[in-house]
Amino acid sequence: MGFIKGKAAVLVACVVGATLLIAVPAEAATVSVTAGKPSEYKFAIPSSVKHGKVTFKVTNKGKIAHDFSIGGKTTPTLKPGASAKLSVTLKKGKAAYKCTIPGHAAAGMKGTLKVS
Repeated sequence: MGFIKGKAAVLVACVVGATLLIAVPAEAATVSVTAGKPSEYKFAIPSSVKHGKVTFKVTNKGKIAHDFSIGGKTTPTLKPGASAKLSVTLKKGKAAYKCTIPGHAAAGMKGTLKVS
């Protein structure tokens, strides 16, 4: 019995001396993306972002409808002047983005974002 009590005493000492760590999710980085500027079939977007959860705030400043696709997700089609948010989780490396409206990517609405 003394052996069991000794183990119990050690266990209690470990529990009392333990530090409780609570994981708090990191806040997503927000990146502004402009569709239709500097020209109709271009995006204004930073060249790199940090890996993890990223929220893209996409605004269409062009004269025709556009969308934005990255990380397997796509915004709704945005009429001129409209905005939408798109949240994705990106891994380190590169992430391709584009406008999925037929002909827009071929006209130049595509690129690669560096993810560090």
